[in-house]
Amino acid sequence: MKQDEMILKAAKEIVVKFIEVGNITPSTFHSHFRNIYTTVEKSVKENGQKHQQDEEN
Repeated sequence: MKQDEMILKAAKEIVVKFIEVGNITPSTFHSHFRNIYTTVEKSVKENGQKHQQDEEN
């Protein structure tokens, strides 16, 4: 559960930065947020799996 919260927080911070610089508008928020969240989630999970494999070796 904590990992999900961290992913959500990271995605939120990224989206906020994009909004601040004007790359995301209210009309495109939904699709951008979903893509950013998915990308962060995949990165975190892949990194976690790699870290776990390294510990096993």
